[in-house]
Amino acid sequence: MTLNEYGDWLDAKAKETGATVLDGLGFAPGISNVTVGEGIRKLDRAEKAIARVGGIPSKEAALRHPLRYMITWAFEHVLREYMVRLYVIKNGKVTEVPALIDRERFRFNRFGKDEELECAVTPGMPSFIYTRPELKEFAEKTIRWPGHWEGIDALKEIGLLDLEPVEFQGVKIVPRQFLLHLIRPKLLPKEGETDVCVMWNTVTGIKNGRPTRIDYYMWDEADPKHGLTSMARVTGFPQAIGAFFLGKGYIPQKGIVAPEDAIYGELYKQFIAELERRNIRILEEIKEIEDYKGEK
Repeated sequence: MTLNEYGDWLDAKAKETGATVLDGLGFAPGISNVTVGEGIRKLDRAEKAIARVGGIPSKEAALRHPLRYMITWAFEHVLREYMVRLYVIKNGKVTEVPALIDRERFRFNRFGKDEELECAVTPGMPSFIYTRPELKEFAEKTIRWPGHWEGIDALKEIGLLDLEPVEFQGVKIVPRQFLLHLIRPKLLPKEGETDVCVMWNTVTGIKNGRPTRIDYYMWDEADPKHGLTSMARVTGFPQAIGAFFLGKGYIPQKGIVAPEDAIYGELYKQFIAELERRNIRILEEIKEIEDYKGEK
């Protein structure tokens, strides 16, 4: 089977057996899907949705690691996401693009923080291509500290992210595997170093006849007291909450259900409250925009 064929088969099998597959309820996909889905529902007509999410080292730790990065999950998968082609929605059409395009530098100044960050397109929330095809623009972008993307560009240009084996001193080696062997020890957290997970999602469209923008912000830090990285918190707790919702029968849909279609209405409020109980705060801001150039 192809990946799409397998997904169709799994969805049909789950419906046949009365099962619910709550797919991708972590951080991104996960919290990002649920909040973007909420923003779309709040508008009379949503036109554009950009999710910006990422796990980064604390600012102090970033200065001590190559690429201003620190491993909090499988780095092989991180590099794979940097090299793939993926689908976004551009000008109302599903479009295949290379990863790391449409880079954006922005200032995150909520929750008492004031940090300059960068983001680039990655394949983190693929369900929206299918669940919200009415959008004119959609993409997910990964957040990093400034300087990270330039470092990745250099590695790509050199060929160190390639998977095609090359000969070196009579031995065939895979450049990316060799790079991983060298760099992984330098990216592992040192004692006392912690991580941060950041989110800034933007949904724009029309509300009550007026151009409106809804933003969702999160800045979550590690919990050393309980031995939890921020990445563990924002991926593990949403999964646990989702499992609780399923066990209680709060999500009635059968088959594969994307987070944005599973958690909404009163259940959205409960989801946000459960996150807040675990000190994961989501800030929602809604405002009219004067210079919006949307669909006429």
